[in-house]
Amino acid sequence: MTEGKEAAAQAVEAAADVAGNWAKAGRHAGIAGAAIGVVAAGAAAGVAIERLTVGRGMRRKARLALDAAGPYGTLRGTPGVAVAEDGTELYYEVDEPGGVPGRPEKGARAGKGDQARGSKADKAARAVQEAQSGFRKRLLAVLGRRSTAPTVVFSHGYCLSQDSWHFQRAALRGTVRTVHWDQRSHGRSARGHGQIDGTEPVTIDLLGRDLKAVLDAAVPEGPIVLVGHSMGGMTVMALADQFPDFVAERVVGVALIGTSAGRLSEVAFGLPSLGVKAFHRLAPGVLKALGAQSEIVERGRRATADLFAGIIKRYSFGTPKDVDPGVARFAERLIEATPIDVVAEFYPAFAVHDKTDALVAYDKVPALVLAGEKDLITPADHSQTIAELLPNAELLCVPGAGHLVMLEQPELVNEQLVSLVERASAAARSSRTARA
Repeated sequence: MTEGKEAAAQAVEAAADVAGNWAKAGRHAGIAGAAIGVVAAGAAAGVAIERLTVGRGMRRKARLALDAAGPYGTLRGTPGVAVAEDGTELYYEVDEPGGVPGRPEKGARAGKGDQARGSKADKAARAVQEAQSGFRKRLLAVLGRRSTAPTVVFSHGYCLSQDSWHFQRAALRGTVRTVHWDQRSHGRSARGHGQIDGTEPVTIDLLGRDLKAVLDAAVPEGPIVLVGHSMGGMTVMALADQFPDFVAERVVGVALIGTSAGRLSEVAFGLPSLGVKAFHRLAPGVLKALGAQSEIVERGRRATADLFAGIIKRYSFGTPKDVDPGVARFAERLIEATPIDVVAEFYPAFAVHDKTDALVAYDKVPALVLAGEKDLITPADHSQTIAELLPNAELLCVPGAGHLVMLEQPELVNEQLVSLVERASAAARSSRTARA
């Protein structure tokens, strides 16, 4: 009980910090900032009360057990660095065909966590291995010569990293060449130089140019299949907008998953209708103020970790209660790793994002447009709009799934990506034959 009281006192102290910090934000962003401060203080106080009955050590052990429950995010490839136009180093990894599928990084282990979960983990592991084997046979049959097979390049979303593609990476590993990269200021990439010195704000166009730098470094030749989730999908659109000739020459397939071509300022995020306009108007200012007090805010995020986990589940998954706890914790860790000042830097870019006209660059290649039916961040109707503009697109709205559909329904997403690579490879081969 003493440990619980100590944890409660720490949470209450952090709650005061959070409330004070968000009150400062309120002076910049009006009533919304003050309201967030009250909610934050209440949430932290609620966590404090709970910790009177559940010891901090017990809660920490539970989180560590979930972290060890599966080797999520442990797959590593050959590292590389691309340099963006402002000097920012963009980290990427390459998985070459012929490697060992599903091998985690050295030192990673599932051990006690898997034992704790018992047969459920064993069954899941066997299912993944069987699916990989099937995907390998299918792809090897259709890809033909390695020199003509496409490289599949994955671009991740806002507040995530390349590790968010864990299940898709495992499914394709050893069969087709893949590239996974971290967007600037995310994952293992460096903080954006232009953002650190204040010379350039984050824009979706800038991210498109970052992707071009990665492609130039990691895929200097050969056909490419682009895969983008959420902000990563917008990045893929921005590439087409600025480099249409490159796309026409090199890109043979595209997958746009849980993303949008525009109108994000209209998204309700599951909020009551009366609060939506106020949220969109005030959120950038609140976030900017929070970013300026990042140390205090990060302390508050740690104090309200349980509330934070609940929010992540709600906005990441369509049916949170059905998601593997280890996967849910993995998503939480990915988002936790994004500092609040980075969250604030990127957020304004979405309100002005509009790449509807750029989609024409992909209208001649096989495309996959996939969305979660219950996605609250990039609603499924946004994917419907994209698919209507792409004649060769296959649209799939996944029942019951949310924004992180590739983690929530990995087998289904993997199946669709393998089918896309098959279609893209066949179309590229037919095109080469026709030109010959």
